Amino acid sequence: MTPLLDSLVSKMPSLSASDHASVVSLNLFVALLCACIVLGHLLEENRWMNESITALLIGLATGVVILLISNGKSSHLLVFSEDLFFIYLLPPIIFNAGFQVKKKQFFRNFVTIMLFGAIGTVVSCTVITLGVTQFFKKLDIGTFDLGDYLAIGAIFAATDSVCTLQVLNQDETPLLYSLVFGEGVVNDATSVVVFNAMQSFDLTHLNHEAAFRLLGNFFYLFLLSTLLGVATGLISAYIIKKLYFGRHSTDREVALMMLMAYLSYMLAELFDLSGILTVFFCGIVMSHYTWHNVTESSRITTKHAFATLSFLAETFIFLYVGMDALDIDKWRSVSDSPGTSVAVSSILIGLLMLGRAAFVFPLSFLSNLAKKNQSERIDFKMQVVIWWSGLMRGAVSMALAYNKFTRAGKTDLRGNAIMITSTITVCLFSTVVFGMLTKPLIRFLLPHQKATTSFLSDGNTPKSIQIPLIDQDSFIEFAGNHNVPRPDSIRGFLTRPTRTVHYYWRQFDDSFMRPVFGGRGFVPFVPGSPTERDPPTDLSRA
Repeated sequence: MTPLLDSLVSKMPSLSASDHASVVSLNLFVALLCACIVLGHLLEENRWMNESITALLIGLATGVVILLISNGKSSHLLVFSEDLFFIYLLPPIIFNAGFQVKKKQFFRNFVTIMLFGAIGTVVSCTVITLGVTQFFKKLDIGTFDLGDYLAIGAIFAATDSVCTLQVLNQDETPLLYSLVFGEGVVNDATSVVVFNAMQSFDLTHLNHEAAFRLLGNFFYLFLLSTLLGVATGLISAYIIKKLYFGRHSTDREVALMMLMAYLSYMLAELFDLSGILTVFFCGIVMSHYTWHNVTESSRITTKHAFATLSFLAETFIFLYVGMDALDIDKWRSVSDSPGTSVAVSSILIGLLMLGRAAFVFPLSFLSNLAKKNQSERIDFKMQVVIWWSGLMRGAVSMALAYNKFTRAGKTDLRGNAIMITSTITVCLFSTVVFGMLTKPLIRFLLPHQKATTSFLSDGNTPKSIQIPLIDQDSFIEFAGNHNVPRPDSIRGFLTRPTRTVHYYWRQFDDSFMRPVFGGRGFVPFVPGSPTERDPPTDLSRA
């Protein structure tokens, strides 16, 4: 045994030396994350800055310093990998979005969100694809086929929901937040599904049958991804409700919630479904059922733990994108034609602006036709804000571009290098410029947004037109005083379909779902549990 131990000990210094660079990189990256948090706090009240822009600028500054230290050999501490993004960073962001979202606002605008997120993404992808097909052929950027153009359309049709969520606040602008946020989640899922479909689709045999098959595959993925997320959330709620983990250990129920949330995403990836949609709806179901089945200390823990993981993942992404923007290898490949790279970036920015305008304004018009109440319609100023807020591009576009135009983070073809550098340029420009101008734009176009939309928040005020969405008794009293049709009548369904659907859902939920899966008002009594009563009703989770 002694010779074996001696040999192991003798090898330890060499192992430590080989890992030293990685340890240094991780230490510096963690220090940069801390710096982003501190500066984000100091710039909280700044009207131009937000945490994503702060992380980007810190990443750029760090990249410059690393370039100088390494004599122009490298600008980043870690090697970008789309697997790192899709498997480790994206799931906590999307799950927390579903876990924290005000479901009442989200599902009230569900049809509009689906119009913007699904149909709108396809329209934007089509506009961008047609545009780059016409313009890129006139530029000397290499040989691209139809599949490449379609992939570019999907890449730049993906809005950055991470940055958009930091720009808007769901308490100050609940209607805008629900529309932009909901569109962002569905948009990301749609873009990834379309991108993957194009990569595996035989574009040499295009016909009507193939188009319908592609459309059917999209709806198949959307439906099954949603059902998988709902099923995973319900299973976690049932297990925690039946096994009473809080009776012995709150750590177990917190760990189970986290693992089940991540399991939903990985199962979707395993079955080639949309992990984004799956983990998002899993978050919604967990917040509606599972969260109310755990002890009070676990509720506080999970709420802050999910938010913290999401925040760190967002900061990590923007910090890395800032550093990777100065990757010398990519820029060296296009250094002989900087004008071409600028032209490509400018064309892409113009097309993504045109692509959003092509569906935001027409679909808003169609959505307004179905809404009788003037206060529920999307006026022109709000449409401008929605159009502008979705102009930002970020990590999803970066990950898809790396997947398409690089191999192991490297690219040798000039045309691929131009697309990578142009994607970086578009992401930086849109996030910094459009992101910085979004807050002032909202304050200019909607100066009284907070006051005028306070009735749309989850407050229980007698004057709120949304009281029928909260409880039946309030609706009966409100309807009696204001001559509003009952939600369970045919006239009520024809005049207020959203309210009527919600009325029947609450009846079904209270009678069948909550007794089985738990939720507010159905938390089991556990002797000796840290909490034996449900906390005060939180209408924001209704």
